[in-house]
Amino acid sequence: MSTKKYTKKTAKNIHQTRRKNYFLRRKIVLLILVIALIGTGLYLKQSISYYYALYFNKFSHKKLKNSESETLRIQKIISNNLDKTYGFDISHYQNKEDIKWDSLSIGNKTIPLEFVVMRATMGNRNADKNFDEFWASAKEHNLIRGAYHFYRADEDPVIQANNFLDNVKLESGDLPPVLDIEKIPKSKSKEKLIEDLKIWCKIVEETYGEKPIIYTYYHYYKDFLRGEFDGYPIWLANYNDVPEPSPEDHWDFWQFTENGIVYGINSKIDLNIYNGGVWSLKSLTLD
Repeated sequence: MSTKKYTKKTAKNIHQTRRKNYFLRRKIVLLILVIALIGTGLYLKQSISYYYALYFNKFSHKKLKNSESETLRIQKIISNNLDKTYGFDISHYQNKEDIKWDSLSIGNKTIPLEFVVMRATMGNRNADKNFDEFWASAKEHNLIRGAYHFYRADEDPVIQANNFLDNVKLESGDLPPVLDIEKIPKSKSKEKLIEDLKIWCKIVEETYGEKPIIYTYYHYYKDFLRGEFDGYPIWLANYNDVPEPSPEDHWDFWQFTENGIVYGINSKIDLNIYNGGVWSLKSLTLD
């Protein structure tokens, strides 16, 4: 058998082929390494975030205190409602740096906070400066979210409804819109106030297909709203030493203190009870 001879051209082609194959294998190996690193990073994202916060972004928890009577009142309400679901509400009155979103709890860290309602808009034109950041943080940390509009009784209900809709984009799993009414109008009758509130509710309900939650103080509800919003979820504020926010009315949420001390928040905040378990609360959310 004769020995096969290679020309310079053949040797050059073989060399170029081997070189291409070598660089192709390197690219494939690098691609696999990049994919593996990305996958590992995603898998360890929570751990990496934890250790970053532990060593570089430490949270120093302040020692907050209430009066003895307020402490006992809050403890009694919590102990009598251990089968209920707890949450909080916030606005620009809370500093962003004062909230550590991944460790929010009450009752000596035994009761997690499951939901948060945050102020989005006020009146005809205004929007809360912290809303967008709070809204994103709540979703990132798997809290059930809600957004409320602070209603100004002497302003226009249509413009106020559009202000809320322009600034809030609710998603599946969020609570229905919340209407916060606390003030008595100076230039309108009680009847006109109710009419305007129903206009706001109708506009927002037509957008989301769910009745808004009505928030107010117990006595305001008793004096102005009782019987006018049957079928709407009701959220009552009552800070007195009572077993529930209203002895006469069905309630869905109870804001039972404005002096709530939460592990993970360095300021006192409003604390709330949902009148049911977590799954019941989730059934109230948007589809």
